[in-house]
Amino acid sequence: MPSHAIKVENLSKRYRIGFEQQRKDSLAEVIFDWFSKPIKNYRRLRNLTQFDQQLEDSQDIIWALKDINFTIHPGEVIGVIGNNGAGKSTLLKVLSRITYPTNGKVELNGRVSSLLEVGTGFHPELTGRENVYLNGTILGMTKKEIDRKFDEIVGFSGVSKFIDTPVKFYSSGMRVRLAFSVAAHLEPEILLIDEVLSVGDAAFQRKSLGKMEEVSKRGRTVLFVSHNMGAIRSLCTRGILLKDGQLAMDGDVDQVINAYLTGNEVSAEGKVIFSEQDIPDDNEFGILSVELLTLTGEVKSAFQIDEGFEIHIKYKIIEPVKNQRINLRFITSLGETVFATYEDAQIREGFIREPGTYKAICQIPPNLLNNLTYRIRIGFDSPGYKVLIPGKEYLGVDIVDTSEGYRYADGAFDGPIRPKAEWSVEDISS
Repeated sequence: MPSHAIKVENLSKRYRIGFEQQRKDSLAEVIFDWFSKPIKNYRRLRNLTQFDQQLEDSQDIIWALKDINFTIHPGEVIGVIGNNGAGKSTLLKVLSRITYPTNGKVELNGRVSSLLEVGTGFHPELTGRENVYLNGTILGMTKKEIDRKFDEIVGFSGVSKFIDTPVKFYSSGMRVRLAFSVAAHLEPEILLIDEVLSVGDAAFQRKSLGKMEEVSKRGRTVLFVSHNMGAIRSLCTRGILLKDGQLAMDGDVDQVINAYLTGNEVSAEGKVIFSEQDIPDDNEFGILSVELLTLTGEVKSAFQIDEGFEIHIKYKIIEPVKNQRINLRFITSLGETVFATYEDAQIREGFIREPGTYKAICQIPPNLLNNLTYRIRIGFDSPGYKVLIPGKEYLGVDIVDTSEGYRYADGAFDGPIRPKAEWSVEDISS
């Protein structure tokens, strides 16, 4: 078996973009432009693919990918994430040999199948049956493979009643389900998937995710692009984060997802201390700092599961504030709220907090959170009066489990919390 399934070295892909044409201000300019347009159009089309080395930094040239390096071993399932325009689809197109790189090289060991655009190759005049054979052949399957899997493909798609009806009469959902079903029953060594779980209804998406999990468990190498962080986390153990065409992060999938969702605005250092110019405030109120501390006062951003910690929030009040309170939320890397807590859950009628500098401390007990990465969202309001400072994510915190000896189970448990509940067992056989 080869040491790697995919190896990417210094991969770059460059495109030239066009600009809006200038308007002509006179009749003479319009006439001249009309006569010269064929030559100009020829030059513009030629320039889209031809590059002058001296003009590589020109504003009409963009790098969809720039100096990408990574190695994927056989059997790995990798999630590729990033904002729109980060280069994810371009990367898969280069790996699929739909387009060629400008620089660098790609090594692929094994049969490759790509699911980049669901429905590519479907002909509206042909029946569903005929399109299964046509699309399967385009995706690299032999007729014998399609014969053997035909009933399974049609059954999975749920369109067996209409399989001999021309596809032009299918709804968009039916076409999507049949197309995905064909692609999902491929048997390549390397499978490249681009955003296919965003198609179909919720029930079919769950079914599709289950099929992808089944494929990954057979030891196939899978490169999976999606904006669905739940699907990425469920399928993948490793993540690749692309940003502006460059490799921003490559590592544990939870850490990569958290880096993608938090961006650069959430501190991973256990504290945020604001300067006078940067203080989040309104005319009455301002935040000075937010810190994560151990019970002995050490600033940290990672804590053991059985280690309690504190969140210290310093703020200043400029004008008297009615019913002021702090709201704090723990949020998972998938954007799910784990719990919310308030400095004072009761609205105290007539309560006024006077001007001054304050420190609020929220204590998080041990054995509560699972071994995941969380973001801490903090906001200030005055119930029945106004929002002082809208909620914002300021800190990231890692809950880790490096304990030795007996544990409930290997790896992370299901769910965002992991309380240490009290159990008792009683023999009632008599």
